[in-house]
Amino acid sequence: MLSIENYQEEFVTYLEAYVTRKEPENLYAPINYILGLGGKRLRPVLTLMTADIFNSEYKHALNAALSIEVFHNFSLVHDDIMDDAPLRRGKETVHEKWDVNTGILSGDAMLIMAYQLFENYDAYTFQELAKLFSRTALKVCEGQQYDVDFETRDDVTIAEYLKMIEYKTAVLVGAAMQMGAIVAKASAKDQELIYHFGKNLGIAFQLQDDYLDAFGDPKTFGKQVGGDIIENKKTYLYLKAQEFLNDSEVLELQHLFSIDVVDASEKVKTVKELFVSSGAAEATKVAIVDYTNKAFQVLDDLDITDDKKVLLRDFGNSLMNRNV
Repeated sequence: MLSIENYQEEFVTYLEAYVTRKEPENLYAPINYILGLGGKRLRPVLTLMTADIFNSEYKHALNAALSIEVFHNFSLVHDDIMDDAPLRRGKETVHEKWDVNTGILSGDAMLIMAYQLFENYDAYTFQELAKLFSRTALKVCEGQQYDVDFETRDDVTIAEYLKMIEYKTAVLVGAAMQMGAIVAKASAKDQELIYHFGKNLGIAFQLQDDYLDAFGDPKTFGKQVGGDIIENKKTYLYLKAQEFLNDSEVLELQHLFSIDVVDASEKVKTVKELFVSSGAAEATKVAIVDYTNKAFQVLDDLDITDDKKVLLRDFGNSLMNRNV
């Protein structure tokens, strides 16, 4: 087994060899650009690590890991268009650097390229990877649609929000781990268990993102703290605050999330105070722990050695306690 940093280095080396200059340049240059913007590379690292955990040579999983990363970045290109987002990882988004039509077409090509990477495996492995990938990709699209729908709804429930982040974010984490298990030819039972481990970690990861967006350290978080508040996003924190606040405070919170202001510092400060005083901030931290523990419960039934279970538990704890 390698360290997380070593898996990242191995993957980035493989990615850099994959990213080559092709024609037509206006199709492939945006693809190379988004793939080169960095990021945590969490999903491909999980694919490699899972293959190792199930006693396969992790390098056999590099194409599956690359497929997950290409798909993830495809979804970011199209999400940025839908959100009209100017920046991604601190750099211009693809549709801003080129144009919307280029972003759409390059994104389409990335989806095809993600499938194409499965051709490097034997027929059975190809089929299993493709089936999982198709199910997962469709769920990610469903999650994105739920997210869009929620922007114009004032009656979103906690259960609906959790379903949205499960589909939009967490299923891809689960699939990344199951792909590593498929490449390693793990049993069907272990494949399903590691998927649920990853999915629950993915939910915890997104809830942690919600929390850090409001309460993270600007020096380490890597994004604008309070960004979700400024953009009036109804995150888990917002929904929990609505659940706990009295009627007049709920009206105040709803008002704050209905306005756009030039100087948002006072708005962010007031909303954060409501998140804390209502108990929503603490409830979010509890939910992060709960979903991490749900992931850990899976470990008891996995057919792997105890030292590998410890490694998975340590990885989950590192995600739960992160500040970036």
